Amino acid sequence: MDSSRPGISTGDAGLPEMSRATPRLDFVDDFRESADAIRLLKSLTERAAAGLPAAGRTHATDGGATELKVMEVCGTHTMAISRHGIRQTLPPWLKLISGPGCPVCVTANRDIDAFIEMAQLPGVIAATFGDMLKVPGTRTGLAEARSSGADVRVVYSTLDALQIARDNPGRRVVFFGVGFETTAPTVAAALIEAQRSGLENFLVHSVHKLVPPALAALCASPEMAMDAFLCPGHVSAIIGPDAYRPVAAEHGLPCVIAGFEPVDILLSLNMIMDQLEAGKAGVAVQYSRGVRPQGNPAAMELLYSVFEPCDADWRGLGRIPASGLMLREEFLPHDAQKVLEVDTGYSREPRGCICGQILTGRKRPPECGLFAGECNPDHPVGPCMVSSEGTCAAYFHYEM
Repeated sequence: MDSSRPGISTGDAGLPEMSRATPRLDFVDDFRESADAIRLLKSLTERAAAGLPAAGRTHATDGGATELKVMEVCGTHTMAISRHGIRQTLPPWLKLISGPGCPVCVTANRDIDAFIEMAQLPGVIAATFGDMLKVPGTRTGLAEARSSGADVRVVYSTLDALQIARDNPGRRVVFFGVGFETTAPTVAAALIEAQRSGLENFLVHSVHKLVPPALAALCASPEMAMDAFLCPGHVSAIIGPDAYRPVAAEHGLPCVIAGFEPVDILLSLNMIMDQLEAGKAGVAVQYSRGVRPQGNPAAMELLYSVFEPCDADWRGLGRIPASGLMLREEFLPHDAQKVLEVDTGYSREPRGCICGQILTGRKRPPECGLFAGECNPDHPVGPCMVSSEGTCAAYFHYEM
């Protein structure tokens, strides 16, 4: 262990690996060290000379070469990969593909339209995180609805929305519950408090998603051909690594839970290559400073005390069984979809937008005819250009 570099030790091959000592969370710069990144890149490049690409499923290109495909399933990873130029520095045979890791982006248009309709009902205050404000619906968006008189408020936490409900007892406050397992426990906590406090005017439009069922759906699709997953760090801090073991075991795909800095990502790719080289497919944790073997049992218990799994619509993936979260029976009085009936029969995907194909790795943003032209951060056509975790936004800001 190099005492001058807390959180990183040197492994057998002279490459930095995660320390098994007590993790430190206050040395982010250690995972941005250029010397470590260069050594890790060199390791990946040298594997090509040893013929490692043949260890994966390999995919033939038009030129007859083979390549390995690794999908990151986290919007924060997607943004980090683009921001740090990682994609451009990798060996040509190693391809990073962006998957459905942005919760805003995977939310189906029908669910977005439903919340916009709720926001325009008399006596309703709509509370949402800022990312959703500019996401276009079929007919209009939240920003346009607010300009037309709807009371739409941006909040920074679910508890902010709960306070709005306390301050406005004569109005219904609808919170847009968008997110994965990371944010769902906070919504659960707010609902428990609302029920305890008798805040009957606090409602949640829950379109929360569960990550493991989406990975299984990707693996089961005949159109999807990939060799491994970079698994999300934040989600994994809640659900723990065991949640990915069925995907690794049933589909033979290595899974590595990665941190968000350049050394994190490059080290995780080397860990994937180690598995492929050994002919193994398991779940490894690179982001050990943030992810415990058991995840966060308290958060999971809180989540499932309020929610239960349900079938859910994902943009690009369609309806996936048991991949969403709905309120349990005792919390149904706070379910906006039950209390407020709205018509979304008109919902459709934006014309010309290929966000669904981008979210499933079938297309890259530059392959969309609207990208960086009609669709841009100031005037987005699809959600992948809006969100701070969207693949199109990442490419627009860092890879053009």
